[in-house]
Amino acid sequence: MKILIKNGRVIDPASGRDEMADVAIAAGRIIAIGRVADDFHPTRTLDASGCVVAPGLVDLGVRLKEPGQEHAGMLESETAAAAAGGVTSLVCPPDTEPVLDEPGLVDMLRFRAEKLHRTRVFPIGALTRGLGGEVLTEMAELTEAGCVGFGQAEVPIQNTQVLLRALQYAATFGYTVWLRPQDLWLGKGVAASGPLATRLGLAGVPSAAETIALHTLFELMRSIKGNAAHVHLCRLSSAAGVALVRAAKAEGLPITCDVSVHNLHLTDVDIGFYDSRYRLQPPLRQQRDRDALRAALADGTVDALVSDHNPVDSDAKTLPFAEADPGATAVELLLGLACSWAQQDGLGLAQALGVLTSGPQRVLGASLGTLQASVGQLAVGGAADVVVFHPDAPWTVTPSTLLSQGKHTPFEGHELPVSVRATLVGGQAAHVADGVAFGA
Repeated sequence: MKILIKNGRVIDPASGRDEMADVAIAAGRIIAIGRVADDFHPTRTLDASGCVVAPGLVDLGVRLKEPGQEHAGMLESETAAAAAGGVTSLVCPPDTEPVLDEPGLVDMLRFRAEKLHRTRVFPIGALTRGLGGEVLTEMAELTEAGCVGFGQAEVPIQNTQVLLRALQYAATFGYTVWLRPQDLWLGKGVAASGPLATRLGLAGVPSAAETIALHTLFELMRSIKGNAAHVHLCRLSSAAGVALVRAAKAEGLPITCDVSVHNLHLTDVDIGFYDSRYRLQPPLRQQRDRDALRAALADGTVDALVSDHNPVDSDAKTLPFAEADPGATAVELLLGLACSWAQQDGLGLAQALGVLTSGPQRVLGASLGTLQASVGQLAVGGAADVVVFHPDAPWTVTPSTLLSQGKHTPFEGHELPVSVRATLVGGQAAHVADGVAFGA
């Protein structure tokens, strides 16, 4: 199929492109940006007048809930939600049921996702069998099955000897280790330690839960002679954690990190009177932490912004705050919340898109392989993963507007400034908004 996207403002943070241009697509790849050859005859045309044409978004934190938790979300619903949000590539953690610690499970997940053709799915394999923290998985076999890294999801490794061996093994073969820094014992609370948690009588999670885990990890990385493994830190939440990461990067440790849209925009005060929609992991912290995260994302200390999409069904969410399952639906809100952050902090649209495209692409790096190396950018000859959105078309978040099976989000009632018009994955339409003409 040949597609022409015309009259749009093309923004590609990876190349620095920001201009009015047409984009021509054929056989699933971009064949021209700018002037299109006279003999190019598209089968479908999308008029992007007034819209931005950008690389498809890359979300490094999306739970699809399949296999094992289909009552909360299914591949059909969650990939449809991702496409509606402009996300063309997503990374999913290994804490499914069963855990992604066998190549056959990874093959099944990727096969199901490819059949739907709504978004590219890059699984993270379990670092240890069953996420038990004791025995390392067969990382080579999982890599062959399509895993782009190895992690523990929400389950910290207690045994530092096992963590050291995992880092050494990953370094030997060039694998990336994905970890959320949190001490097991200090991280058992349900809200960030502070005046609000004390007043509400909620068990607290101190910032030290994050910083102790970071100190331990960095010391283990320093102890490895030669090149240490690339470690990606998932969902930083504290100002103290940001300071440690900034110093470690300056030191030269091979680390990258991300922050969730929830911690970027919200604080513990938003919990209000035990509103379980704000029951999240990591917990929402104080304003100084949120401000530090926003500044770190702007200056590049934090590499990517993620949705931390984790749909929860009503039975598990409409409970007393401390008993409710943590998580929220967010993949459809990622672009709008990134643009809100940029507007509020006086940043350009290109910077908002950068933390959703070129930033995540650098995190994935060589893990993508040559066939998908163009993910997160618009490049002639590269994969035609494209999002077209209107930069000034506000909409209000309501459960009825969400395609995700999970309808609970702390951003319910918020107005987001941009609307996705169309999403292409490999040159095929994964989502086209109502009323958008996309024909011959």
